[in-house]
Amino acid sequence: MDRHCPKTAPDQPSERCEPGPGGSRSLNLLDVQNLSVGLRNTGAAAPIIEGLTLSLDRGQSLGIVGESGSGKSTAALSIMGLLRQNRQIETSGDIRFQGRDLLEMSNSELRSVQGSKIAMIFQDPASSLNPVMRVGDQIAECIRTHSRLSGQEIDQQVMDALRRVGMPDPPTTKRRYPHQLSGGQRQRILIAMAIALRPQLIIADEPTTALDLTIQAQILRLLKELTAEMGMSLLLITHDFGVVSEMTESLIVLYAGRVVESGDTRTVLERPAHPYTRALLKAHPSLDEKVGELVPIPGSPPNIRQRPSGCAFRLRCPQATEICSAIQPDLALLDGGTHRAACHVLTSNSRRGLL
Repeated sequence: MDRHCPKTAPDQPSERCEPGPGGSRSLNLLDVQNLSVGLRNTGAAAPIIEGLTLSLDRGQSLGIVGESGSGKSTAALSIMGLLRQNRQIETSGDIRFQGRDLLEMSNSELRSVQGSKIAMIFQDPASSLNPVMRVGDQIAECIRTHSRLSGQEIDQQVMDALRRVGMPDPPTTKRRYPHQLSGGQRQRILIAMAIALRPQLIIADEPTTALDLTIQAQILRLLKELTAEMGMSLLLITHDFGVVSEMTESLIVLYAGRVVESGDTRTVLERPAHPYTRALLKAHPSLDEKVGELVPIPGSPPNIRQRPSGCAFRLRCPQATEICSAIQPDLALLDGGTHRAACHVLTSNSRRGLL
């Protein structure tokens, strides 16, 4: 059984109105409230994610950005339900999809959602595809797992998925093995598997990391076109601000498992508020504007078992003050919209009217 395609399928649950991150009630496809994920070994669980809250409406796109080890991929795997069988992982909070809490579902209920309602595109197609199985058969398995279609109908859907992702000569392509395809073509196969059942939500975890820049642009353009054409929501995991600027409407910045800034993508990129977001942007090359020498962020993210007290970024932050080491800052609204950041310096400046 392919890991993209768990077994199927009671009827889709009814939808329900749930509160969004700001507390107002809205009908969201996905609502994550206060999600915490920890790694249990000996003693207390070491926190990987702490208090993650996000919401995603139908047809909208949200990016999660952060360095390696920030917890962004763990968030994606938790939402997809791929960590629940790991006994070393502790998870708490709410992950509501169409009004139902995925964390409270039975294994069979969750499998009816995975692949058919929520699909995931992984970052490494070489390890995500079965090397000894034809790619057409792998797409067909996804469809067969969640439907009662005839073999001919499944084959038609496979061909349609291959055409949608721009694969040349679908009848020939479907008979090929992964090693007979290029890296970009393998990534297109993963996208075909994800969209074959027309899910409402696509989770893309660093979908272009293993590809060269030209192929990256093609894959991102394809993903953007498909989600718009098919009315799917997109949750994009990446470390690249250039990617989120092109692909997403809203943005969350994660550091050491906590949200340090969030808002609509344009606002966060044009008016970054948190010192970590500003540091990431200064360390990121841009073709859109002239910039000076790139500035690396000093130090490294904290070990999950050795988190500093207070703000986790304070040891790398040039603006850190005494309160930063004593109290962990909460997300605070910066304007009348949705722009939020978790920083004592920002809160202090806001009180003094400096923001």
